[in-house]
Amino acid sequence: MKKENLEKAIKLRHELHEHPELSNQEIWTKNHLIEFLRDNTGLEIVDRGRWFYAVYRSETGNRNIAFRADFDAIAMEEPDTLEYSSKNPGAAHKCGHDGHSATLAAFAMEIDQDGSDNNIFFLFQHAEETGDGAKEAYVFIEENNIEEIFAYHNMSSMAHGSVNVKDGAINCASSGMTIRMQGQPSHASEPEKGRNPAFAIAKVIDAIPELISTERNSGMVLCTVIQVDVGERAFGVSPGSGSLLLTIRALYGAEMDRLRENLEKISREEAERHGLSVSFEYNDVFPETSNHKESADKIRKVSLEKGMKLVEMSEAFRGSEDFGEYLKHTKGAICYIGNGEDYAPVHTFDYDFRDDIIETAVELFKGLSEL
Repeated sequence: MKKENLEKAIKLRHELHEHPELSNQEIWTKNHLIEFLRDNTGLEIVDRGRWFYAVYRSETGNRNIAFRADFDAIAMEEPDTLEYSSKNPGAAHKCGHDGHSATLAAFAMEIDQDGSDNNIFFLFQHAEETGDGAKEAYVFIEENNIEEIFAYHNMSSMAHGSVNVKDGAINCASSGMTIRMQGQPSHASEPEKGRNPAFAIAKVIDAIPELISTERNSGMVLCTVIQVDVGERAFGVSPGSGSLLLTIRALYGAEMDRLRENLEKISREEAERHGLSVSFEYNDVFPETSNHKESADKIRKVSLEKGMKLVEMSEAFRGSEDFGEYLKHTKGAICYIGNGEDYAPVHTFDYDFRDDIIETAVELFKGLSEL
């Protein structure tokens, strides 16, 4: 990678870090990235509103290959410990998406300068943290006849600069689930005159261990109770409404769907038994991210050829990644590049993306762009 391009990318990364924006609010971030690409490349830029992409058109145009980076931040305060600490209260780049976008911009500069036998698409995506981004941007795949798509995520707990990959499921499917039950309040001395949802909600919670048991599922399935909200601090009132917030998660999307269906079924049964109405709401819905072996093998090939430390992941991450949405529509793969085994984990105060892995990722992408 050219030294000048790396220096520009690091400066860009620090600028993005200073101005983090939450999912679906990334106006400055998107515009700044577009301005950077216009100033430093001659690539075609296609603005799609909340997301955009740049294109290198090859004279030969053998294949259409895409590379994706996310650019949203998370809702978190950042201590003023860096020269480029967040200037936006309540938002911080504590997942490294600033680094992902700076990497893709640096890669775009290299391709623009050196060329390629393939058409290369640089996809910059919003709202990965909520799962909204890829649900909007996946249309890019069919619109541009993308034959293969790649991405990476930085990750602490992995050797610094290592490339970590896995065939098949590499990130779990997950969803926030809210179960709301509505009955009728009454005086606490006469609970029989009301319809209190507490017992129905308790039955749903009680059913969870059986639904997620290893005997019922072929892969890991989790259901985490996030919040139980029934009534208020009023000892004279038997409550008439309540809600249960869950995060459901599974290695395989089909098993998460089955868990959701079972939870809905039990909720309806208990609501009917107790004379309640019930409704459901879903937030932050992520698909299973499942690498295509052919694409994962290309990551292996390039990593070994370029002398990078290649690590075979023994199991998928429990955390979710909306990149799986693209893999429903074309082949591709995502890998992880290590931020350091003892480095602060993502989504913590002490975490920061390590600038030097930009070069590792760019070299990996350059190798993939030639295959």
